[in-house]
Amino acid sequence: MPWRATHDPYKILVSEIMLQQTQVERVIPKYDAFVKAFPTPKALAKAPLSKVLKLWSGLGYNRRAKFLHEAAKVIAREEWTGHKLPGVGPYTAAAVDAFAHNKPSVFIETNIRTVFVYFCFPGRKKVSDKEILPLVAEALKKSKMQPRDFYAALMDYGSYLKRQGVNLNSRSKHYTKQTKFEGSYRQLRGAIIREILAKPSTFDELITQTGRTSRDVAPILAALTKEGILKLKNHRFRISD
Repeated sequence: MPWRATHDPYKILVSEIMLQQTQVERVIPKYDAFVKAFPTPKALAKAPLSKVLKLWSGLGYNRRAKFLHEAAKVIAREEWTGHKLPGVGPYTAAAVDAFAHNKPSVFIETNIRTVFVYFCFPGRKKVSDKEILPLVAEALKKSKMQPRDFYAALMDYGSYLKRQGVNLNSRSKHYTKQTKFEGSYRQLRGAIIREILAKPSTFDELITQTGRTSRDVAPILAALTKEGILKLKNHRFRISD
């Protein structure tokens, strides 16, 4: 994992945002291409959103790319402490603190959750992260390990458990089953962005290009416009560069 070879908080932030809801194997080539194209927050901040979205294509959840682009603009303007950035919640900020600055911050992600649910809550359902966080903090303290080493080992162990068939996501209080991708809102949203990246398009053209109905396409265009990813100009939807 290339992000393990750096302590650059920006590059670690990129990896953390990419890894949200996306498997490591899919992230690695995208991460490499992304940090090569945008090696610094200033480089990302100056880039048009269309270029950012093109490099993000294939990772899904393109709203994260928009958040990362906005976060880079904040970082480029002022000294970043890892907090109060668009799309960066407390867990992501804590992860960046641990891996970039080696701070003993406390956070949970899916593999960490697997380890603690498996060992500390056998047979329990609806396990809350609030119950797990103190255990993570205690384990970190008792380990006497460097925080970045502790979390890397914990995540690797959680990944190992999953490869052995230990799948405990449904026992988390925060678990929501992901809807089928084929024919989903997420799939159509990605398809619309790809079409517009290729060429600004009218509403009718997008219906033809995607093979979906106006009832399917209209709410997604409204959402993408509200999020600032798209804009309507001369009756054509285009990326908000």
